[in-house]
Amino acid sequence: MRIIFMGTPDFSVPALDALQDAGHEIVCVYTQPPRPAGRGKKDRPSPVQSRAEALGLAVRHPARLKAHEEQEAFVALGADLAVVVAYGLILPQPVLDAPRFGCMNIHASLLPRWRGAAPIHRAVMAGDAETGVCIMQMEAGLDTGPVLLRESTAIGPEETTGDLHDRLSAMGARLIVTAAERAGALEPMPQPETGVTYAEKIDKAEAAVDWSRPAEQVDRHIRGLSPFPGAWTEVAGERLKLLRSRVAPGRGAPGEVLGGLTVACGSGAVEITEAQRPGKRPMDAAELLRGLTLPGRLGA
Repeated sequence: MRIIFMGTPDFSVPALDALQDAGHEIVCVYTQPPRPAGRGKKDRPSPVQSRAEALGLAVRHPARLKAHEEQEAFVALGADLAVVVAYGLILPQPVLDAPRFGCMNIHASLLPRWRGAAPIHRAVMAGDAETGVCIMQMEAGLDTGPVLLRESTAIGPEETTGDLHDRLSAMGARLIVTAAERAGALEPMPQPETGVTYAEKIDKAEAAVDWSRPAEQVDRHIRGLSPFPGAWTEVAGERLKLLRSRVAPGRGAPGEVLGGLTVACGSGAVEITEAQRPGKRPMDAAELLRGLTLPGRLGA
């Protein structure tokens, strides 16, 4: 198969590797342009660009695909299939139509639940019992295309978005190889009209912990925003980023420290098992408490 690969973040890299290892010809890799990053704000290539260049693959990073010249260049590649994994740009219809088998997307949810930008975060934050990966035949709508393959997985009771991200990324890489091998032979299954939800992009304004909420919601909030952007609470004038947690026994006023890093919520309590101080590395609770004196009450 002559494949155009389109992706940008770390989530996309295992799929690129899997298609390469399966013996497909990756005729070009499309990714987002380098962005300023780090203290020096120098342009940094995306994880996909870095990996593609290490593999010796051709890379293009147009800022948009609406220009006629860009679309002509895409068509001229003569691809059998385009694989799209968290690319970050809307594909115009001429691009969707160009490959012989169209464009397949790896989406990290059980469609039609959690269409949109942040399906992994939203599944954890909502308390979903399971999620998964869908290989979708792309069309003009937002994650509305028919599903070619799907696989589900349970969400663990202490699993973070970061943990789930890595599992789903590997699952998607495995499934897309199967989908590419069976391109043209898979039966497209239209998505049902019921059960549609949208995973809105995560806003940093969501990150402050509201200790007045029930413990189950606070726990899901912390795990769902870990590692990025990271839920936080204020401790002695600094923002403490909370990375791992679990529901724990205990009761008290919302935000009250009940002992160690167990904090009372609107109902029940949450034990913080991993956190990070500004400018420091993540630490488990015991290590963190050796260098940090907690007040009697935490508050954002």
